This record gives sequence, C-alpha cells and structure tokens, in this order.
Amino acid sequence: MRDPTANRDATVLALQALGWTLGDDARAERLLALTGLDATELRARAAEPAVLAAVIGFLGNHEPDLVACAAALDVTPAALIAAGEAVERA
Repeated sequence: MRDPTANRDATVLALQALGWTLGDDARAERLLALTGLDATELRARAAEPAVLAAVIGFLGNHEPDLVACAAALDVTPAALIAAGEAVERA
C-alpha cells in the first residue's frame, strides 16, 4: 500500500519545482516548448500527476536547472527526481 503522505509530499515538492521553473521567463518558455503545453493549459492542469512528472523530467534533463532548483528548494536533486517518480505513480 502506498503512503498517502509521501504522495502528498511529492506533489507539494513537484508543485514547488514548477513554481521555481516558471520564475524564469526563458526557462518557462523552454518548458512550454518541450512539453507542448501552452500557458492556459499548464494553469488548468498544473496539479495533474502527468504534468508534475513532466516538470521534474524537464529539470532532470538539464542538470544545471535540476541542481539550481534543488538548492532553491533546499532539497537534494535526488529528492526532486524521487518526487517526480512518486507523482508519476500516483
């Protein structure tokens, strides 16, 4: 049985990562371009596990962003990746 607290914590961390990602216009544009989402769709679907997993995947595919995001959120890069995996399984 999955721990619902762990899923909630992973979702919160992934949402924080999304917020960090959107805090930089160039990074936000790159996220939209690579995911195929537009700003309206991202706002509407931001809490969906698939979108949150895509955000973490986006960060994981560019190590400097992954490391910077992890530092800004005071977690390890591995914790971000684990959060992405957890929300994807949710």
